[in-house]
Amino acid sequence: MASYQYDVVVVGAGPSGSMTARYAAAGGCRTLLIEKRQEIGSPVRCGEGLARHFVEDTKLPFDRKWVGREVKGAKIFSPNGTELTIEEAHAGNEVGIVLERDAFDKAVAKEAAKAGADIWLKTTATAVVKDDGWVRGIRAKRLEDEMTIEAKCVVAADGYESQVGRWAGFKTLLRAGDITGTLQYRLTNIGEGHDFPDYCEFWLGKCAPAGYIWVFPKDESTANVGIGVSLDRLKSRMDIMGYLDRWIAQDPRMEHAQPLDMVTGGVSTAPPIKKSVGNGIALVGDAARMIDPITGGGIGNGMVAGMLLGNVLAKCHQSGDYSEAALMEYEKGWRAKLEENLYRNWLAKNKLVTLADKEFDDIIEILAKVGVHKLSVRAILKVLKEARPELVAKFAEFI
Repeated sequence: MASYQYDVVVVGAGPSGSMTARYAAAGGCRTLLIEKRQEIGSPVRCGEGLARHFVEDTKLPFDRKWVGREVKGAKIFSPNGTELTIEEAHAGNEVGIVLERDAFDKAVAKEAAKAGADIWLKTTATAVVKDDGWVRGIRAKRLEDEMTIEAKCVVAADGYESQVGRWAGFKTLLRAGDITGTLQYRLTNIGEGHDFPDYCEFWLGKCAPAGYIWVFPKDESTANVGIGVSLDRLKSRMDIMGYLDRWIAQDPRMEHAQPLDMVTGGVSTAPPIKKSVGNGIALVGDAARMIDPITGGGIGNGMVAGMLLGNVLAKCHQSGDYSEAALMEYEKGWRAKLEENLYRNWLAKNKLVTLADKEFDDIIEILAKVGVHKLSVRAILKVLKEARPELVAKFAEFI
């Protein structure tokens, strides 16, 4: 069996993995980034929304090639059709740019390569190598060749199911209520209405139990139209298609729309993982539960955490210390930046899923009349408390 040696091996070439590899390599680590698929960024399993500040925060060179559409903000619709408009600057982490995700992921990986990282495709991690309380590398299969890749630190950037994290001993199992099943069409020939295609749309209520339907514009007549539904609300995975198809059928804009592609998948809507580092290992992005539990969006958080982790790994390289104690700088850093909002939104999600359609109607109606300047749980509840305090009784702890 062949053997290779690196300072850092990153498993998974999504935005969080590639960002980690970029900053680790730039800091002097001999870095390997592996991806199990034959092409980075494909297939796309994502609504593709991202706030533009994440691009600036992580110093990713802007390129029109990975921009599908720039939008003005978000529109949130209650079950009775009441519309709340929030402009881009205040519309949250998934609003601003609708990406061409396959091109975007390649662009982030390209920066990792420029920084000096090696990239291997069609390479699947099959086990972690452990010794005396340390992770010392991984076993992998590249095409048909089996190998050992020794590393001073293994980075699990392999998504919310994170086999690498589980093999290393991290608790990564999820309950059904913390997994959202997703289905998305890319539809074209969409008609006019609701200021399409200038805003990302979110449709709430029983049309998507314990979730929502989204319409993210890609061009003047094309959009990602998808749905997320909590797995504990589905009798069958086929139910999710029925929910989305019924919603499309009742929207006049979609009367002549036709699909260009369809993707299915799942996303974690769980609280942040309790521990993300160990001796010679760190978890990042979806693997560390950095997805927003309300929106299901995680690209931006993963990019920021990947940059933090890569910079900490560069320090580890300088000191020669990749221990849990040394990697705690990363854990403390991402928690300081992300954890409070992620945990608050997880608690709020568990309350939101209990609301009836009439309650959603009342809430959106008040917000549309009064106005809300920021799409966050706390900001919304403060507005509601002043206008209709009885509507926020379930959420008093979040204000």
